[in-house]
Amino acid sequence: MSAIPQSSYHYDGMQRLFSTFPNSWPGFGLLLLRFGVGIALISFGLSGFFATSAEPLALARDSIEAAGAIFLILGLWTPVVGALIVVDELWIAISVHSSPPGGHWNHVFLAVLTAGVAMLGPGAWSIDARLFGRKQFDLADGTQGRKNSL
Repeated sequence: MSAIPQSSYHYDGMQRLFSTFPNSWPGFGLLLLRFGVGIALISFGLSGFFATSAEPLALARDSIEAAGAIFLILGLWTPVVGALIVVDELWIAISVHSSPPGGHWNHVFLAVLTAGVAMLGPGAWSIDARLFGRKQFDLADGTQGRKNSL
């Protein structure tokens, strides 16, 4: 049995939050999902800003909704921001003055979609993939990244 040296593994705590960073068609599908959910969240967030009630708590919910959508579209801190948006959307859905009658289902739907994006990860075309993506290190030759000077 040969032991694999521990130095050959790159382990980052943030990687545990992502299943994979798929590219090709699955990655493009995640990009479309992030854009679709993000645009809807921005739309709802901005419409809340221009509503007649300027209640501070409502402005905070709408701010979280719109700012979180931008992070989601960019694919930055996707699992954390996604979880925050899910809580925010469910909070908006159960609030008394959040939307017109029957409109709370839109927020529940966005919460479910955002939870799916948060669980699947952002995909290869995201800032998270650039920052926390899986990288391969080949240390088999023992040079540890140094070029041979011969």
